Amino acid sequence: MKKIICKVEYDTEASELISKRTVGEFGDPAGYEESLYKTEGGKFFLYTFGGPESKYAEEAIKRMSAANADKWLAEEK
Repeated sequence: MKKIICKVEYDTEASELISKRTVGEFGDPAGYEESLYKTEGGKFFLYTFGGPESKYAEEAIKRMSAANADKWLAEEK
């Protein structure tokens, strides 16, 4: 997925996948995935998508600061 936010392009195919979280099983209407990416320019973003009953019922890209990316990664542990 590609999205331009504040004149910066965020592209899942051209960026480095740092980490991914999966909640639920495949086909679970409440299940979802969050994937943290880093662009070539060093910017972080979260790619999200999920089932129709999840908090990410629509595919989206949200930019993140480095500090928030670190917090997101720390939540994993």
